[in-house]
Amino acid sequence: MFNDIGPLELVTIVVLAVLVFGPDKLPKVIQDVMRTVRKIREFSESAKHDIRAELGPEFKDFEFEDLNPKTFIRKQLDNDELGLKEIRNGFDIKKEMAEVTEAVHSRDTDSSSSSSGSSASSGSSSSSGGRIDMTKKPEEPGKDDRPPFDSDAT
Repeated sequence: MFNDIGPLELVTIVVLAVLVFGPDKLPKVIQDVMRTVRKIREFSESAKHDIRAELGPEFKDFEFEDLNPKTFIRKQLDNDELGLKEIRNGFDIKKEMAEVTEAVHSRDTDSSSSSSGSSASSGSSSSSGGRIDMTKKPEEPGKDDRPPFDSDAT
């Protein structure tokens, strides 16, 4: 119930309770709180029992913890009626990512060596098999490549 509360937080709560309620009223407040928690638990168990009784025998395996999505998925993956383990094991994402990375790195080294040799010999990127060298900076347009100025369009 209190899995998220650390020792420092617990000490802080106790000190605040002593300061707010005082040392003489604190035991009575703790008893009242514990009585309320017990009543809430009893009410919850009673409601669960009533729901199970109303659902009937076909839902005898029903657990309220299964309503939590993480628990439901974990239970379904363990059950494996749908063959999800086979599908999940069919994908090796780390292996596929390593293959893609290797292919990209080998393509980079191949294109950089071929583009440096081809640009020195022909000066165009068409000799590299139609590949575009993304590492090369685009050429700056010259003065003659500017579009004409149209004063009527502005």
